[in-house]
Amino acid sequence: MKILICNAGSTSLKFKLWEMPAQTVLADGKVERVGSENAIFHYSGARFHTTQDDLRIPDYTSGIRRFLDLLSDPERGAVDSLEQIDAVGFKTVLSKDHYGVHLLTKDVLDGMRAYYPVAPAHNGPYLEAIAVFEALLPDVPRVGVFETAFHRTIPLERRIFPVPYEWYERYGCMRMGYHGASHGYVAQKLKDKRRVVSCHLGGSCSICAILDGKSMDNSFGFSLQMGVPHASRTGDVDVYLVPYLLQQGLTLDEIYEGLGKNGGLKGISGTSGDIRDIDAAIRAGSERAKLALDVFANSILRYIGAYVMEIGGIDALAFTGGIGENYAPLRRMVMEGMAHMGVQIDRESNENGAGERIISAPSSAISVHVIPANEEYMVVNETYKLCKEINS
Repeated sequence: MKILICNAGSTSLKFKLWEMPAQTVLADGKVERVGSENAIFHYSGARFHTTQDDLRIPDYTSGIRRFLDLLSDPERGAVDSLEQIDAVGFKTVLSKDHYGVHLLTKDVLDGMRAYYPVAPAHNGPYLEAIAVFEALLPDVPRVGVFETAFHRTIPLERRIFPVPYEWYERYGCMRMGYHGASHGYVAQKLKDKRRVVSCHLGGSCSICAILDGKSMDNSFGFSLQMGVPHASRTGDVDVYLVPYLLQQGLTLDEIYEGLGKNGGLKGISGTSGDIRDIDAAIRAGSERAKLALDVFANSILRYIGAYVMEIGGIDALAFTGGIGENYAPLRRMVMEGMAHMGVQIDRESNENGAGERIISAPSSAISVHVIPANEEYMVVNETYKLCKEINS
């Protein structure tokens, strides 16, 4: 069975074609800067590799068409025709009343539209990409593997907010939990560890408590706004900032802009919010950039501490996501903050290692791991499982 996985971002598209159940990657592709005149297109398959820049890719339809045309090219493609694709899986985020793995029916898509205000930067791109595949491959099953799926095991007392109970009953106001594919992958990789705290750190960040392979808590809330600071989203702030800032003369749009696009690491540091820019600013002597990193590390430690209490201890700590995998200074700061718990750093592995590895010393009371994110692996396996159930 050939399954195509699509990961849609606000200005990007990622693709990966798998042969299942062999779990062989036949081709992958990426479109960066969708909607611009200088987009970048990557494609890699057994018969052809290319990177093209300064392309005009005005929308998702153009980006998806470009990838599918190359994927099915008679001389360079990975399939003879698009008819060989058996299913398309999406790393979808949120749909009202649909929190697991689902065929993307009208009801599920309506649920995504209903929760568009909760996750506009995520549901918008996915709804558009799904519509394109529906038009281009109308007879191919489309499957949504929702980010909330892994977190359905979180106990209610950790999911529910202390708001009027009817808000939970009527409007579904509760902690959803996201980055499910990423944290689920960590849980699989560390299945020999009972008590795990997983740190997905990138442009979007979350911490997850895992007990016996199941999610027990997640730092995200109802939306993807809560938790530790993100690149440009604030994470946890007092909700009464909103009425206060309105009284100070800011508009609601300006407040949303500050909370969602100009906050987080970007807001404190004064940089783009990219950890590479923050690191460069720190090296140049910026106190604000150093403060942003300190706030980030402290927030991560705060969640780790809370989750250690919730799951009764910790056997392993994992770093994943773009920052978690690639930025050694932050990992070192977090591990140094856990020294009182017996964490000891293998500095060579942390500073100079690459790929999946253990970065704690052999004598460390807690093993600390770097695990490169592989969300597509989780999505393709869940898509394959659902398609098998449907066809059996």
